[in-house]
Amino acid sequence: MTTTAASLDVETIRKDFPILSRLVHGDKPLVYLDNAATSQKPRQVLDAIVDYYEKHNANVHRGIHTLAEEATALYEGARDKVAEFIGAPSRDEVIFTKNSSEAMNLIARVLGEAGPGYRIGPGDEIVITEMEHHSNIVPWHMLAERTGATVKWFQITDDGRLDLSTLDSVITERTKIVSMVHVSNLLGTINPVEKVVKRAREVGALVLVDASQSAPHMPLDVAALGADFVAFTGHKMLGPTGIGVLWGRLPLLQELPPFLGGGEMIEVVTMERSTFAQPPHKFEAGTPPIAEAVGLGAAVDYLTAVGMDRIAAHEHELTTYVLDALSAVDGVRIIGPATAEDRVAEVSFTYAGIHPHDVGQVLDEQGIAVRVGHHCARPAVVRYGIPATTRASFYLYNTTAEADALVKGLAQVKKVFG
Repeated sequence: MTTTAASLDVETIRKDFPILSRLVHGDKPLVYLDNAATSQKPRQVLDAIVDYYEKHNANVHRGIHTLAEEATALYEGARDKVAEFIGAPSRDEVIFTKNSSEAMNLIARVLGEAGPGYRIGPGDEIVITEMEHHSNIVPWHMLAERTGATVKWFQITDDGRLDLSTLDSVITERTKIVSMVHVSNLLGTINPVEKVVKRAREVGALVLVDASQSAPHMPLDVAALGADFVAFTGHKMLGPTGIGVLWGRLPLLQELPPFLGGGEMIEVVTMERSTFAQPPHKFEAGTPPIAEAVGLGAAVDYLTAVGMDRIAAHEHELTTYVLDALSAVDGVRIIGPATAEDRVAEVSFTYAGIHPHDVGQVLDEQGIAVRVGHHCARPAVVRYGIPATTRASFYLYNTTAEADALVKGLAQVKKVFG
């Protein structure tokens, strides 16, 4: 579908998403505000997956029959679409994984096994931030335990921004990699990646960016971003589950060792030794997520047709509206930046005297789907001295009317628990 007006025709967009028309709890219209966890899928993506299975299903790359050639073309075509979507200089820099967690684990694993130039070992330092998702914390803890390296981090300010006043002391000559989130899944903060990249370059450190919450919501140009690796996942950007992307600079991917061994990632195998294929296939052992890649390609087509600039503008307006609406609710404390500047429409909050799980349950009874808990970002939640939050996260198909429904729902929460 294509829209032509300056602003999004959200009502037309919503018609592409079958699930948005369903009722829950009998007669309650679904208000889906859990997009930071996973997005809904347009019919165009669902149709692409069904079409693949009905007409083209086969394994990829080595077959010479018609179905194998068609499946390969669809799979590699999806790689081309993703490469163009993120501004990758080469399609060979796009590696399909099962999600962003696997993408970041891949880099953490191979850096512990790399050659002398990139290997992380005793005395080396790994830098992360206090606002990371667990998938960008745990792999580095595991690497540090295996290798004797040290994990350091940037702290968060009271208003939900990265504290970069310690930039020069956190990133030092000992730093081998900085791995940081582009947009916080808890706070909604858009981080100044370019400042961190500049400092990392001064000391010769690599940079990995977790773009799981930015790729769906704003234009992403990996070349302009300046990082060495970028990870994101398909299911948060209208695609299916089970497919993620790792982008890496081609010379680095060529030099780093494989992640997993098996079929497809090899060059030659003898009984004595194995040699490995060039990227991206070196990092895609075994049968890949073919149907999922096809679905992701269709999602990229959809987002491109709508326009990422326009999606970002729509969500910026929603962010301002939601922050203002929630700030007016007595007892609500927003966790994260209080304004829409350098922020996306993912708003975590507490409600005085009411546990987030109770908030989420009463909202669900009204058809409003939000996420409760620490959102796999426990260190950030602990930093704010709270056990958990309620998070309402918006996307291109959400409206100000749904933000109003959230506020109205909170009034009902107050009635029940106030």
